[in-house]
Amino acid sequence: MQSKKIQDLVYTLAKPVVEEKGLELAGVEYVKEGPNWYLRIYIDKETGVDHEDCETVSRVISDLLDKKDPIQQSYFLEVSSPGIERILQTEKDFNKFKSRQIVVHLYTPFEGQKKLKGTLGNVNKETLELQLENGGELQLSRDKIAQVRLAWEE
Repeated sequence: MQSKKIQDLVYTLAKPVVEEKGLELAGVEYVKEGPNWYLRIYIDKETGVDHEDCETVSRVISDLLDKKDPIQQSYFLEVSSPGIERILQTEKDFNKFKSRQIVVHLYTPFEGQKKLKGTLGNVNKETLELQLENGGELQLSRDKIAQVRLAWEE
């Protein structure tokens, strides 16, 4: 199963469990780094996430994934806060962070680049609007986008 499908499946499984604990599921990432696969669950709440929140969610999600067994290969499960460069995945994220600086990672290069930086504009199910620093604007097809993250602004 490809990474995006696993991410979507785990997101669907984890969302009600995380919300039951009074937390927000901020994102799911399934990536291969070196020889190992990592399943990262990002959680958030108004007052900030602490170690206990991460530990609680990790135990519950680990048990759930053991029962459902949606991932064939072995992987490491990590649960943490989304951090400064959080992944944007949901419509709620895109609305909350509209007009903020983002970095868009593409599956295939656009004009020779697989990574684009700009200001998040309008987003719908099919497209994401990106305002570039040079004043240009791009309409990117969402199925061509591998990942969207907030850009760290100094």
